[in-house]
Amino acid sequence: MTSVRRAWALAGLAVVSWVDVLLELIAFALLCVGLVLFFSPVVELARVRSRHARELVGRWTGREIPSPYRPAPPEPERERDGWYRDGTQLYRRAWWIRWNRRFTWIMEDPATGREFGWQLLNPPVALVFAVFSLVAGPVALRGYARWTGFWLGPHAPRGKSWLSRRFDAFGYQLGLWAISLAQLGMTVAQVVVLSGAVVVFPTVTLASRAVADTFRREAERWTGVRIAQPYLPPPALPVPRGDGLYQFGKQLYEEPWWPMLRARIHWVLHDRATWRDMAAAVVLPVATPVLWVPSAALVFWGSYGLVALWITGTHGWFGMVGLPEVTSTGGAFAMTPVALAAVFAGLLPTPWLARYQAKLGRWLLGPTEASRLAQRVRRLDQTRVEVNVAQAAELRRIERDLHDGIQSRLVAMGMKLGAVEALIEHDPDKAKQLAAELREASSEALTELRSLVRGIHPPVLSERGLVDSVRAAALDSPLKVEVTASVPGRLEQPAEACAYFAVCELLGNAAKHGGARRASVVLEYFEGLLRATVTDDGKGGADAARGTGLRGIERRLSGFAGRLALTSPPGGPTAAIVEVPCQLDPGPSSPRTSTSSETA
Repeated sequence: MTSVRRAWALAGLAVVSWVDVLLELIAFALLCVGLVLFFSPVVELARVRSRHARELVGRWTGREIPSPYRPAPPEPERERDGWYRDGTQLYRRAWWIRWNRRFTWIMEDPATGREFGWQLLNPPVALVFAVFSLVAGPVALRGYARWTGFWLGPHAPRGKSWLSRRFDAFGYQLGLWAISLAQLGMTVAQVVVLSGAVVVFPTVTLASRAVADTFRREAERWTGVRIAQPYLPPPALPVPRGDGLYQFGKQLYEEPWWPMLRARIHWVLHDRATWRDMAAAVVLPVATPVLWVPSAALVFWGSYGLVALWITGTHGWFGMVGLPEVTSTGGAFAMTPVALAAVFAGLLPTPWLARYQAKLGRWLLGPTEASRLAQRVRRLDQTRVEVNVAQAAELRRIERDLHDGIQSRLVAMGMKLGAVEALIEHDPDKAKQLAAELREASSEALTELRSLVRGIHPPVLSERGLVDSVRAAALDSPLKVEVTASVPGRLEQPAEACAYFAVCELLGNAAKHGGARRASVVLEYFEGLLRATVTDDGKGGADAARGTGLRGIERRLSGFAGRLALTSPPGGPTAAIVEVPCQLDPGPSSPRTSTSSETA
C-alpha cells in the first residue's frame, strides 16, 4: 500500500506540472511580444517543482537523480566606485545584470527543453504508472523512477540519427522564427519609447540588439551561417576631469550617469544598424514562414493521417485533399505509405531551408559593405595601437628576461673564469672545482636561453609546422588533449605562430582557471582561413573582458584581422574558435594531415 500511495502522490504532483506548462507558454508568448522579464522566473519556478519530484523519487525508490542543470551564474559584483559594470555598460543596481545572466543561463541550458518535455508528457505517464501500481506495487514505482531519470537526469552527448537531425532542423526553423517574433516585439517597444521616452531608448535598443544577437548566434550554432555584428562600437565609459567633473560636449556633470546616457543616445540614434534591425524585425516574421510553413503542413498532415488511420479511425482525413477515402483496413495499409511519404517530404529539405532562413537573416541583420569597411577602418585604427603596445611589451619582456637571467649568469661565469685563471697555477684542485661549476652554469644558461627562444618562436614550429607543434604542446599539457587537424601543408609562418600561441594560451587557461580534465583541438584550413577550435570540459565562465590572457589572444589576432569567438556558459563546456586569415606557404612543403593524439 505504501508504494501505491507514493505512486498516486507522484501522479498528483505530475498533474500540477501542467500548470507550469501553461505559465511557461504564457511567458514565452509575452517574450515574443517583447515582455522579456517573466520568462526566466517562470522557468525557475517550474524547476523547483521538478527538483521536488526528483527528491521524492530518490527518497522513495533509492534511485538518486542528479541535477541536470548547468551551474547558476555568479552574482554581479559592485565596483569600488559603487557602480555595477557589465561590459561597457554602467548600472546603479544589479538586477538587470542578474536577470540577463540568468536568462542566458536558462536559454542555453539543454536541460530546459528536456524539462519542458517532461512537464508536458509526465502527467498521463504518471497516472498510468499509478494505476499499474495497484497491481505491481514497487515495480511500477521503480519504472516511474527510470522514466523520471531519463528526462530529468543529466544526459551525455551522443550522435543523432537522420530523422532526429531533420526534426532538429525543423525545430531550428521554428526557433529562428520565434526569435524574429521576439525581435518584432522589441521593435514595437522601441517605436513606443522613441515617440515619448527617448531617455530609455538606449536600454530598449540594447535589449532589442540582444534578441538580434541571439538570432545571429543561434543561426551560426544551428545552421553554420555566420552573421557578423554590424553595430558601431559603444562609447567609452566617461572619465572624470582633473576637477572631478564629467564632460559631454559643453556640459559638465557631477555624476557619470548623465554623460554616459547622452553618449549612448547619440550612439544608438546615429548607428544605421539600429534602423536596419528594426526593418529586419518587420520583414523576418513575415518572410520566413514561406520557408517552414510547407514543411510544417506536410509533417502535420502526414502525422495526423497516421493517427487517423490507426488510432482515431477518422478516415475522411485523406478525402479532404482529393485522395480516396479509407473505408477498410486494407485501405489503411495502402494509405500508410502516403502519410509516411508526406512526413518524409516535409522533413527532407529542412536543413537546406534552415540554412536559407539563416541566410535571409544574414542579408537583413548582417553588416552592409559600407558598414563593414567602416568597421574595418575603426578596427585597424584600434589594432594598430594594440599591436604596437603588444610589440613594445614583448620587447620589454625579452629585454628583462635577458637582463635578469642570461646576462647575470654570463657575468657570474666571467667572474669565475677570472678566479680559475688566478687559481690554476697554485691551487689546481680549486680551479678544477670552479671549472666544473662553470660547466654546470653554462648548461643551465643554455637551457634558459632555449626556453626563452622557445617562448619567442618554438623550434618545432619552424621545423615541423603548426600541426606537429600543437601536438607537442598537447603532450606537454597536464590535460588529456586530443588533436585533430586537416591542414594541407605549411602555412605562412607569422600566422602559424599566432595560431600556435593562441592554442597554447587556451589550453593553459583550461588547465589553470577552468578546472578542466580533457580538451580537444581541431585545426582546419579552408579557402584562406585557418580555424582552431579548442574545447574543454571545465567549469566555464570565461570572459575575454576580464581575462588578460584572452585579451592577449585578441591583440595578437588583431594584427592578422583574425577573431576569437568564445562560448563559455557557467558550468561549461568552454569552446573557443580562433580564426586567422592566411595563405599556404609558397615554399616547398609536403601536404600533411594529422591524426589524433592524447596526453595522459
